[in-house]
Amino acid sequence: MINLEILLLILVANGVPLMASGLLNKRFVLPLDMGMRLPDGRPLFGPSKTFRGLLLSLLLTGITAELIELSFIMGLTVALWAMLGDLLSSLIKRRLGMLPGSPALGIDQLPESLLPLLAVAGPLAISATEIMATVITFAVLELLISRILFRLHLRKHPY
Repeated sequence: MINLEILLLILVANGVPLMASGLLNKRFVLPLDMGMRLPDGRPLFGPSKTFRGLLLSLLLTGITAELIELSFIMGLTVALWAMLGDLLSSLIKRRLGMLPGSPALGIDQLPESLLPLLAVAGPLAISATEIMATVITFAVLELLISRILFRLHLRKHPY
């Protein structure tokens, strides 16, 4: 069984920064890593991970949680862990020498869906089976939505 409420929150949390980038372009952009580079010369996260995306994700996921009758704090929790998962994905991809926006099946989907699910599993009594089903559903939806956003010129790549 898929946990549709948390799936929705994870989709919102991960989608808001991308939508903000498409709608706001370069306005209010400040990279989370502040341009920091690690000893290998590669960026910590890269320029596409911004304070704007993080703050909008937290705010809009919290509001969405309220709209579906979960608490604002639950929305913040999901968004925070989704964004931490996304940053972990970026960190791993940079260490592997992958460019921002390059596809990495699994690396791009697993942390940003699994971490928020684990963070709220206890309070919401989400089972391991629900977690697994929701992560798989998120991965499939993320790949499908990515293709749609590419066609709408909101993504640079169709993955």
